[in-house]
Amino acid sequence: MTRQQRFNAVIAYFQNVQPEVETELIFDNTYQLLVSVILSAQCTDKRVNMTTPALFQKYPDIKQLSKAEYDDVFAIIKSISFPGNKSRHLIGMAKKVMEQFDGTIPMTVEELVLLPGVGRKTAHVITSVVDHQPNMAVDTHVFRVSARIGLTVNAKNPLATEMQLIKYVPKELVHKFHHWLVLHGRYICVARKPKCDECGLKPVCKYFLTTAKNQQPSVK
Repeated sequence: MTRQQRFNAVIAYFQNVQPEVETELIFDNTYQLLVSVILSAQCTDKRVNMTTPALFQKYPDIKQLSKAEYDDVFAIIKSISFPGNKSRHLIGMAKKVMEQFDGTIPMTVEELVLLPGVGRKTAHVITSVVDHQPNMAVDTHVFRVSARIGLTVNAKNPLATEMQLIKYVPKELVHKFHHWLVLHGRYICVARKPKCDECGLKPVCKYFLTTAKNQQPSVK
């Protein structure tokens, strides 16, 4: 099987079982999404969704957040991983949006990565979710799952993974492909013990065909 054939099979599978896919973060606008994605670094979406309602109630927009005090933000998000850094990032991000972008969150990767707490992955999530731009966000799930299935080969870092994926995924599907792999990695192709018995990608998965299949109990 060629890599293009493997990509085609994976895309066909996800289009059939989950044609409409989106982030599990709960948000109402670009501001809320940006805050949520910053908070989600090394933290579960579930925990972020439990935390953001209080944060958005106190700081309903970018302008209010730019005026926030560190201790007040920290008190609200203290249950999230790295609350100290993230409190500083949120306030710094909001101040920079107000000062450099006239209070409007930019919608290009080049501008977004200028904001505190926003790296390439976060910028790709924002632009692909809000604007359906063909930007592939690579997190730990995407990195792991794409390598296991065989979509990437010897990709040593997120950027290498991104470059290999966008080479084979049609532009109009890039904004969905990230979410497909994230959810697959979150619920099926989990890190320690992938649930191969529940996976519909077994026929085309390199990991299953070369490793897991040989570990299946024989039928007598």
